[in-house]
Amino acid sequence: MVNPAQIKSGFFFSLHLFVTLLAWVAPFLFSWQILLPAYGAVMLQFHVFGRCLMNEHHGLEEIGDDTFYSDLLKKIGFQPNTRLVKVLVRQYLYPLLAATSVVWQISLGGKPYLF
Repeated sequence: MVNPAQIKSGFFFSLHLFVTLLAWVAPFLFSWQILLPAYGAVMLQFHVFGRCLMNEHHGLEEIGDDTFYSDLLKKIGFQPNTRLVKVLVRQYLYPLLAATSVVWQISLGGKPYLF
């Protein structure tokens, strides 16, 4: 029998994974003018709420230093240092992605593939 809660959880997990992977390639797809506010919003949610708001929709409770990234790494067989993963993602990843978009598009003259 199909469990609606599992379908919802699976959908939101897949959506979260898609958004996460999109964030990694976004500096090459979208204009830096779009990305800086988007990455800023991600960082703002971490500072205001202390967590990623998408996690609750697919059943991931951020207990201790568990994050979506550390959960993904565990699912594929790694045993990450969850504290290190949390610090890297929450403090460094999105500013690095924002800087990548600026360097790629302004300094190196790369054009975003989509807009």
